[in-house]
Amino acid sequence: AAAAGSAVAAAGLWSEVNRCGQNGDFARALKSVNKILQINKDDMTALQCKVVCLIQNGNFKEALGVINTHTKVLTSDVIAFEKAYCEYRLNRIESALKTIQSASQQTDKLKELYGQVLYRLERYDDCLAAYRDLIRNSQDEYEEERKTNLSAVVAAQSTWEKVVPEDLGLREATYELCYNSACALIGQGKLNEAMKKLQKAEELCRQSLSEDSDVTEEDIEAELAIIHGQMAYIMQLQGRTEDALQLYNQIIKLKPTDVGLLAVIANNIITINKDQNVFDSKKKVKLTNAEGVEHKLSKKQLQAIEFNKALLAMYTNQADQCRKLSASLQSQSPEHLLPVLIQAAQLCREKQHAKAVGLLQDFADQHPANAAEIKLTMAQLKIAQGSVTKACMILRSIEELQHKPGMVSALVTMYSHEEDIDSAIEVFTQAIQWYQQFQARTNYGCCVFQPKSPVHLSLIREAANFKLKHGRKKEAISDLEELWKQNPKDVHTLAQLISAYSLVDPEKAKVLSKHLPSSDTMSLKVDVDALENSHGATYVRKKAGKLTGDNQQKEQGQGEVKKKKKKKKGKLPKNYDPKVTPDPERWLPMRERSYYRGRKKGKKKDQVGKGTQGSTTTGSSELDASRTASSPPTSPRPGSAAAVSATSNVIPPRHQKPAGAPATKKKQQQKKKKGAKGGW
Repeated sequence: AAAAGSAVAAAGLWSEVNRCGQNGDFARALKSVNKILQINKDDMTALQCKVVCLIQNGNFKEALGVINTHTKVLTSDVIAFEKAYCEYRLNRIESALKTIQSASQQTDKLKELYGQVLYRLERYDDCLAAYRDLIRNSQDEYEEERKTNLSAVVAAQSTWEKVVPEDLGLREATYELCYNSACALIGQGKLNEAMKKLQKAEELCRQSLSEDSDVTEEDIEAELAIIHGQMAYIMQLQGRTEDALQLYNQIIKLKPTDVGLLAVIANNIITINKDQNVFDSKKKVKLTNAEGVEHKLSKKQLQAIEFNKALLAMYTNQADQCRKLSASLQSQSPEHLLPVLIQAAQLCREKQHAKAVGLLQDFADQHPANAAEIKLTMAQLKIAQGSVTKACMILRSIEELQHKPGMVSALVTMYSHEEDIDSAIEVFTQAIQWYQQFQARTNYGCCVFQPKSPVHLSLIREAANFKLKHGRKKEAISDLEELWKQNPKDVHTLAQLISAYSLVDPEKAKVLSKHLPSSDTMSLKVDVDALENSHGATYVRKKAGKLTGDNQQKEQGQGEVKKKKKKKKGKLPKNYDPKVTPDPERWLPMRERSYYRGRKKGKKKDQVGKGTQGSTTTGSSELDASRTASSPPTSPRPGSAAAVSATSNVIPPRHQKPAGAPATKKKQQQKKKKGAKGGW
């Protein structure tokens, strides 16, 4: 009777579970399943239903616990997909991969999950093959989603692995497909085409979402945030940093829920700020530390964010934090250049240039594959310190770049700056020899004449010009002869060769001059009138008028006669006297003339300022006019004007008239108008 009652109760509970599952009420379904398990704790179907209910409610950790607790009942064949899915959602990607691979039967659900796991592990080639197989062998309503995932894999390959994507023939009918296609174009550097794709994706997104009446404008803007973020990234790559920054800030104001999108945008803003606006960068860097960011971004994205954190610490003078971050990055990627370059830059900011060079040298010794870039940085530091010769030695130690025209040009310029002409010529010689050996290796066993490469000939010409410029005529002659041998019709090289021989061997120069073409063959067919009348001509000839009469006869008989310009006579000074011999030293400054005696110093100037403050000089009594009986008072008193004129006939200096001046001078008196008002 008890068993029959339990069976009836279990049947009722299963009916409840079925009804709740169809209605999507998995919380009530879970309660009913738990009651069934109280009746029979090892019921496999009930345990499976419990796992499904927990997954639907988002309790992945608890669901995985149930699976691991009942391993005897829930074997891998029965519950493989649910277990792998829980591990995938808990970001245990490697465990999920093992669970999928250990399953005895690969169902369509497991294959779908397998593709997602491979994408998260960044195994894009395997992921591409998995999705191709799924699309080929399945026909259901999820075909569009599979194609979207396939295009996302191709975009990731183009962006992170720099693989040229193949044309999948997908019809870009949805905004997701357009967006992924734009990302693939960005990876190829086709920024303008990518921008057009993103604009199309934005239009399709608005159309598809506006059809749903429940979707608000805020929801549409939130969905468009990732498209706008990619648009801003293209603007940043194109150098339109102001437009990119404005769009980035608009997206941040929307407060999207995607922490990965926010982290990428914040990182891009930090790269725009660089060493400016560091307070804004400090605020933005907090967005890159949000929970779950590490599961949303690729390894290269996370690495770039960490690099920028280290650089920001350097710009904000947080030396210890910068060293800590760069050391951590170096331990994660020992062969990567950026961590050691950041450490060297921090040492340079602390004026420890020798230590920075030593750090770079150690890295170059440990990682020869990256030695070239490190040595270029070392050379730059030496140049900044003024050690140009040492910088040249470092550059010459980079064997794979010694023969490059850019390296040769840089070394020659630096040696010329140090006036080390012999070393500069040696650089040219080594580069030319390298190209000769390279040509000998490529033409091994070939006896016919082989022309030299354009780069080789260009180096020989530059070496010859350099030697001619610095007076090494004999050394330049061999280079010029080699060039002329390669192209006997090169008149410019022949002219240089003749010019060089004229200073060393004039007879040889005469012999070579016979090879010069005649003046008739060298004449250029140029329309002089058209050239002079062109817009770029600096001189425009005036159009000659019609010649008539005597002028025509003169032209025919005598030809054109150049008019001689008359020289203007120089102007003579007003006080010039032809009888007096001019001063031969008149062109010299007055101080440099032999008869200059210096300025005469006045007595008053000699006396002013001598002695201590407040003291009087010995001649002060003589300057006091009040003590002399004959001297008039400084200001006449009323009624004493006659007495002043009687006692002294001396006219004050200010009242004396200059010689040759008229006897009388009228004084102009300014008459003031009555009632006139001054000012405005």
